[in-house]
Amino acid sequence: MKEINDKNILSVREFLLNLQNKIILLIGRYDKKDFIRDRWERDEGGGGITCVLQNGKDFDKVGVNFSDILGDYLPSAATNIRPELKGRNYRAMGVSVVSHPKNPHVPTAHLNVRLFVAFKNDSTPIWWFGGGFDLTPYYGYKEDAIHWHKTAQEICMPFGEEIYAKYKENCDDYFFIKHRKEQRGIGGIFFDDLNSWSFEKCFKFMRSVGEGFINAYEPIIKKRVKKNYNNKQKDFQLYRRGRYAEFNLVYDRGTLFGLQSNGRTESILMSMPPDVKWIYNYPIEKNSEEEKLYSEFLIPKKWV
Repeated sequence: MKEINDKNILSVREFLLNLQNKIILLIGRYDKKDFIRDRWERDEGGGGITCVLQNGKDFDKVGVNFSDILGDYLPSAATNIRPELKGRNYRAMGVSVVSHPKNPHVPTAHLNVRLFVAFKNDSTPIWWFGGGFDLTPYYGYKEDAIHWHKTAQEICMPFGEEIYAKYKENCDDYFFIKHRKEQRGIGGIFFDDLNSWSFEKCFKFMRSVGEGFINAYEPIIKKRVKKNYNNKQKDFQLYRRGRYAEFNLVYDRGTLFGLQSNGRTESILMSMPPDVKWIYNYPIEKNSEEEKLYSEFLIPKKWV
């Protein structure tokens, strides 16, 4: 069935809160520094729990944000692509995760899973799921990229053989930094406006993506977190983090939605890396590991 009720919404909320805790536990297996847990409320309705680890032993910053907000009208970040939503009030809930490791051999990782419900008087609510995860390495490892995409493929397979290829392409298209003419990372899967199946099946897919993120990311952390690195490699990581910041501030629809909906700025911008360098005409040495990132990883390709 495609109908939605309060029980459906509460089951999604419960899953998201549990997912937030699972990801905090994942990071805690490597970095023992405590997360700041910041509960907040929104004047327009709803609120959330923002959890942030800063300046840890193995992570410069990790943000794991849960939000469940209400609003009287959807901002343009939503209605520009779905004009039929204009004039509706809404409920939006989700978990957003960004991990900025200290070691440049460990990639930055991002996860977002969310549910939107738009209401209008007595008409049937419009609902849809969205989300996905993507990986942003600083030093490329083919085996990590294959593992990441194989996990994504395995998540999608029970829902249709074509799903992984479709959502991988969505991810490659979405996480493209137009003004730099380059990908943000090696991608993953990205989906939005998912309501073509029953509510239960769509929710099951969203759960698989959220829980699959842990299976995709943890083996990479475990393999790379103790690897030695030098100052040059750290500088390159900080330089490449600038690309991450540029995408989030210029193109990311979640960031734009949050700011346009009068969201909590500290929580919306928790995804930003704590230390970044913008270096004019950064020199990339020929045949270096840095050049390899551009030539072999920051291009869409079939990893599995």
